[in-house]
Amino acid sequence: MAEYRLDPWGTAVRVEYEKLFKVFGIKPFSDLVPRVEKVLGDALHLMRRGVIFGHRDFDKILDAYERGERVALVTGFMPSGKFHFGHKMVADQIIYYQRKGFEVFVVLADAEAYAVRRLPRQEIIRIALEEYVANLIALGLEKKRLHLYFQTNYETPYYRLIQMFSRKVTLAEMEAIYGELEPAKIMAALTQAADILHPQLEYFGGFKHVVVPVGADQDPHIRLTRDIADRFENELGLRRPASTYHRFMTGLDGNKMSSSRPEYAIFLTDPPDVAARKLMRALTGGRATVEEQRRLGGEPEKCTVYEFYVYHLIPEDTELRRIYEKCRSGQLLCGECKRMAVERLKKWLEEHQKRLEKARDKIHEYVEPPKF
Repeated sequence: MAEYRLDPWGTAVRVEYEKLFKVFGIKPFSDLVPRVEKVLGDALHLMRRGVIFGHRDFDKILDAYERGERVALVTGFMPSGKFHFGHKMVADQIIYYQRKGFEVFVVLADAEAYAVRRLPRQEIIRIALEEYVANLIALGLEKKRLHLYFQTNYETPYYRLIQMFSRKVTLAEMEAIYGELEPAKIMAALTQAADILHPQLEYFGGFKHVVVPVGADQDPHIRLTRDIADRFENELGLRRPASTYHRFMTGLDGNKMSSSRPEYAIFLTDPPDVAARKLMRALTGGRATVEEQRRLGGEPEKCTVYEFYVYHLIPEDTELRRIYEKCRSGQLLCGECKRMAVERLKKWLEEHQKRLEKARDKIHEYVEPPKF
């Protein structure tokens, strides 16, 4: 099989999800949904609808939770641009697990944004606070069972891990995982390993059962971190973290949604009318003509508007199924479908932005920003 490599720093990539099962040994998440519903009480809509499609060792997290043992979630954001609906998909998972009693560790990857994205330091900190922290609060993140931190403003043992990890990883090994590297990316990868593994140290609570929800392109970091955990099992008592994998939120042109391509992304701070105009221009799964659509039906699997329904705009599975079937049968045309989506989107943004205004006053209750 030809070499297949993922780039965790790419901004507009397509991932062949099926290859992740064959090449990297990721397991289908759909097999676990019934057990999630039994153990956690209900499954997040992203789980039920196949948006969260794969995992490594999540069954072990469910085992630990069922035994009443402490479990933790670790994830993060690189604050290199505005907070969009792809980021909200991660936030929905954080808040779901927090409400289920998981200890939550959320990293603001300002060191990575500075080194890899080469953005001005103060701008990174501003974006992290005003876009990421504020939106997380507005979406429902609570202070209980929460550790929210900047990579450049944390506790000493965290930095000690980064230095120690460098001893047991070779450049050849990292290049086999990531491809061509530069010092900034090497540091970013080792720092992410510390982000994922540090909750296991007694200093940070000794959480030995950790799950990391990530986009599919971030699996290189997971694989490196699991190898590092194996090598430090005897010395530091580290265990392999579990992980879940979600599909990308598609940009309005059919590629990955990214802050670096604002015309094809919808941000949670977009004025509702601006967001509406963007969504009305979105790529759909419609046919070339109305007659053809009536005859053949639409293709919701290819439609970015339907994806908004699946990921964000329709909480009820029965309503989502109804729209899907009307599209597939040709009863629902793209114009009508877009108008319905726009009304839902505008209402959601109006309500969210009211909460966001109040959330901005609470930012410093949740996180301490770096001094410089």
